Amino acid sequence: MKNIRLSGLLLLSVFMAGCNQSKTDDSGEKKLVIGATMLSMQNEFVVNVADAMEQKAGELGVKLILVDAERSALKQVEQVESFIAQGVDAIIINPCEVEASSPAVKLALDAKIPIINVNSETSATPTAFVGSDDEEAARIAMRYIAEKLGGKGNVLMMHGFMGQAAQIKRDKGAKEILKATPGLTLLAEQSGEWDRAKAMSLTENWIQTYGSKVNAIFAQNDEMGMGAVKALEAAGLKGKVMVVSVDAIPDALQAVKKGTLDATVFQDAKQQGGQAVEAAVKAAKKEKFEASALIPFKLVTKENVGEFLK
Repeated sequence: MKNIRLSGLLLLSVFMAGCNQSKTDDSGEKKLVIGATMLSMQNEFVVNVADAMEQKAGELGVKLILVDAERSALKQVEQVESFIAQGVDAIIINPCEVEASSPAVKLALDAKIPIINVNSETSATPTAFVGSDDEEAARIAMRYIAEKLGGKGNVLMMHGFMGQAAQIKRDKGAKEILKATPGLTLLAEQSGEWDRAKAMSLTENWIQTYGSKVNAIFAQNDEMGMGAVKALEAAGLKGKVMVVSVDAIPDALQAVKKGTLDATVFQDAKQQGGQAVEAAVKAAKKEKFEASALIPFKLVTKENVGEFLK
């Protein structure tokens, strides 16, 4: 289903790049057009944010052109150039990288088109940012691990794409708690690139290297957390090694309910996507908007998972 959707998005982006944008609705009034470039439509959380953006755009009566950067900052810059050429009224960017996606932000600002960063940051300052505090997500996760281990134990940390804002900030937040908890030892850290299969393979390698020394794994997102769970189950170690991750995607919530994933940290994709579109519309209309909207994270455990299951 995701591949079909992805193909549709790519076809749409090609079609829209090749024709003039229609900016009037049925009543003949000007209709705002927003271009949005997303990190990867193969990532479930990003898809959830995109779905929320589409829903909000429909509610507000604006046209949303959604394209997939396929994890390429270079492609993302090219997509923003295309949006500028099409004369969109505003741009939303879900950045691939902090530094490499920054030229896209600068291009939009130079073209006098408002650009909203959603979920992730760039070193270049956009018109507005809508997301959550990724350092806090990691602090919540690592505090939970420290508490459950009684402040003593060996931890592994699985990073997302190196250089992306969420990876940098979740690393920083986690290490704050590790530093404040001297009984916890970081045995190893490596990137699983936000990917379930890669995380499973990485966990298998860690099991071979560290075996029974491992007490907990902190995965910087749920896709990697689920990959770690699968590897631990195959090795007969689930229940002996804690796994905590971030995002609270549906798979992870079900795993928390079943007890295979110890905890996740809820990140509100619906609020992020919806508020990003609202900010883009307000900026395009030159109305007042928040330059920074931070949506809180929440710890999800077996005790409260029912609140988050739909």
